[in-house]
Amino acid sequence: MQHGRHTLSVLVENKPGVLARIAGMFARRGYNIESLAVGPTDDERVSRLTIVVGAEAVQLEQIIKQLNKLVHVLKIVELDVDASVDRELQLVKVTADAQTRSQIMEIAQVFRAKIVDVDHDAVTIEASGNPDKLAAMLGLLEPYGIREMVRSGTIALSRGTRSITDGSKLRMQRVV
Repeated sequence: MQHGRHTLSVLVENKPGVLARIAGMFARRGYNIESLAVGPTDDERVSRLTIVVGAEAVQLEQIIKQLNKLVHVLKIVELDVDASVDRELQLVKVTADAQTRSQIMEIAQVFRAKIVDVDHDAVTIEASGNPDKLAAMLGLLEPYGIREMVRSGTIALSRGTRSITDGSKLRMQRVV
């Protein structure tokens, strides 16, 4: 059986309450969502959810079946780790004084992160990348003192020309 993190790309109708129904389905069945990001697509009628779950293959199959039963879900694709690109955004506020500020800025530079705020006793860094990269940067910043940190959910797309909308019509109700 396959274990681990699975990334689902889910296209849904852009309607009120859809996210609540999806979250409710996970809660009712006792499935944990590790990461959830929702945003618009190139079609204003459609939103994309990127859901990361830690599940066995059997559980994953059940999750997909249950999601497909929801009326506003248009399409679900599991993204293969090797055939997709995933990113998260992280903001981290680090304690910094005159002596440590340049060291912290060097760490940010190594990770191609941006300094987005500087105060007399703190620096806020914006970084994007895969979860391992962000965790590595945090590990190097921890000795300076992390005051606050927030991370977005994972967003992901298939590599190359492949698209979630390839080869199929979305089963969408006509919007007039």
